[in-house]
Amino acid sequence: MLTAAPCDNKVFERTGLSRHVARDMVIGACLLVLVVPGIAGAHQVGLSRGVYTVDGAAVAVELTFARGELRALAPGLDADGDGTLSEGELAADGAALGPVVAGVGLAAGGEPCVGAATRAWLTEEDGASLALRFECPRATTALTLTWSLFDRLSPGHRHLAQFQRPGAGPEDIFAEPVLQARAPAATVAVEGDRGEAPARPVSAYFELGVEHILIGTDHLVFLLGLVVVGGRLRSLVAVITAFTLGHSLSLALATLGIWTPSGAWVEPAIALSIAYVGVENFFVPDAAGRWRITLPFGFVHGFGFAGVLAELGLPAGEVGPALLLFNLGVEAGQLAVLALVLPVLLALGRWEPYRRLHGAKWISGAIVLAGLWWFFERVLGG
Repeated sequence: MLTAAPCDNKVFERTGLSRHVARDMVIGACLLVLVVPGIAGAHQVGLSRGVYTVDGAAVAVELTFARGELRALAPGLDADGDGTLSEGELAADGAALGPVVAGVGLAAGGEPCVGAATRAWLTEEDGASLALRFECPRATTALTLTWSLFDRLSPGHRHLAQFQRPGAGPEDIFAEPVLQARAPAATVAVEGDRGEAPARPVSAYFELGVEHILIGTDHLVFLLGLVVVGGRLRSLVAVITAFTLGHSLSLALATLGIWTPSGAWVEPAIALSIAYVGVENFFVPDAAGRWRITLPFGFVHGFGFAGVLAELGLPAGEVGPALLLFNLGVEAGQLAVLALVLPVLLALGRWEPYRRLHGAKWISGAIVLAGLWWFFERVLGG
């Protein structure tokens, strides 16, 4: 809790600081306190997966969430209030899953199906799954899935749904819609030729890349940390180009199945890269030569992009074009953000109070705290 004591003028006088410097430090500290919670409290784009197995008038559903998002949807699951989920908590109270069941709607030919949770369990790498079963009034040629859970999930959350008939092969999949807040429902045809699993249009991967970078707050904070110190345009271009080359390479390696490191170290490493850049900003005058660090850091961030792309899947036979378009979408999103941020930073650099307060260093301090927050959240979060 903040108290008035540190703001007492006598304290600053004893340290030899003038009232003006003390005032500027207090204002800067207040700015930092206001900025950090907003940055550090933000989350990456959320993804959940649902497998919907249609067998006549019955639909068996298996949903998988990040544990933090499942806690947000069903707070009653965390019975001991320690901020984590255990197998015991998931097994003990099926009633706590009621809000999740109520937020997933299935209708057969316009008539609602009745759903209930059957069990829940933890999965590897911070995941949790739950099984639901829906009984529909009758077998139908069309099913409508409606989600009303998005307002309780992270901004930009996507639900990747896979509709299939009983079986374990790709020929049993007959629809793969992606739901999001602006399109929370999808109707799929149950009847159709077996073996014709639909593919997402290749052109959609460009938009997915743009959207991912725009709502990938940690990546945007990292970019801000790179450019907030300013510098010549050539230096800034070199920094962004090196970052692009780095994440393009790792994105390709992971997507093509050559090497895919565990998200258990990739996500904390991304957070540490953010903190490192913020710290380095206290010791560098501008962005000159920073491409040397953004190349390896971009390599790490690319594996974070790859995790999203792996969840979305790539169309068979068009992996190369889809990968290229997704990457171009990421770049377009980055350039759009920089086109807005750089003029603002330039204007701030000409503003006397910002220069006097060493505004770039206060922003860098907020970036350090955000990176450390994300690091501990990703290492310790359940």
